[in-house]
Amino acid sequence: MAKYKALSEAHIPELPNYYRGKVRENYDLADGRRIIIATDRISAFDRILASIPLKGQVLTQTARFQFEQTADICPNHVIEYPDPNVLVCRKLTILPVEIVVRGYLAGTTGTSILTLYKAGKRDMYGFTLPDGMQDNEKLPAPIITPTSKAFDGGHDEPLTADAILAQGLLTKDQWQTVSDYALKLFARGQEIAASRGLILADTKYEFGMDETGKIVLADEIHTPDSSRYWFADSYAPGKRPVSFDKDFVRNWVVERCDPYKDDIPEIPEDVIEATTKVYIHAFETITNRTFEPGDPAIDPLQRIRSNLTRFF
Repeated sequence: MAKYKALSEAHIPELPNYYRGKVRENYDLADGRRIIIATDRISAFDRILASIPLKGQVLTQTARFQFEQTADICPNHVIEYPDPNVLVCRKLTILPVEIVVRGYLAGTTGTSILTLYKAGKRDMYGFTLPDGMQDNEKLPAPIITPTSKAFDGGHDEPLTADAILAQGLLTKDQWQTVSDYALKLFARGQEIAASRGLILADTKYEFGMDETGKIVLADEIHTPDSSRYWFADSYAPGKRPVSFDKDFVRNWVVERCDPYKDDIPEIPEDVIEATTKVYIHAFETITNRTFEPGDPAIDPLQRIRSNLTRFF
């Protein structure tokens, strides 16, 4: 594979109202549109670890495919894609609840249902799970496990539907709408995954409101970063299925330092190249399309600038 330059940053001074996220650069235009540039930065442990060439393009194009496949289910924020790394979208007021849909007893974070289940909890997110379930076992039906969206850098906290309404985070109609959308989107995502020999085990959605109050799907959808995919032929309850292992970088770092306290050592090229290949493999498997990375001789930031000059 040809060597591609990583897009570590995408600050374009000619664009207005710049905001730098962990992995995306954002610009708000005067007419209410937002430009989102996906860089190749990879984030973990609340910090940037490295830049993975082509990662931003892979995630942008995977989300594009999935937005197109689900546009009949609910409205989304997409306006156009002027560059492989760039989305022009509607600026929304993001709802303060992150919607996680789970089809299996899985997960590793503190808010995942497997972590809570192993800690002895059976009542969670407004649902009661039976005793005796195995790791990664399929749930009787997909469930929504919402969390508070920590805008201020705090930690997400588990919520129930009753708590969301009681705290006034969403109205009853808003909760009903996002719940309905999320379950239908997840069903479509599982259907697409199954046709590719994959299982979509769980995923997260972000919704926002447009200027009229209509609820719109935002952020990304059914990408390998926002979703847990397993290879169907490797699945068996109680075992760990094979997935797109993008954790080369994370694992390499953890083996060499405490990433929450120590300086991150320089990550070797072979680890970075292996991670790029995993992302490309994920795109091609999920979409059943050939990934087209473009000309490696062209600097990605120069290409993006050229494709965005009409917005200057």
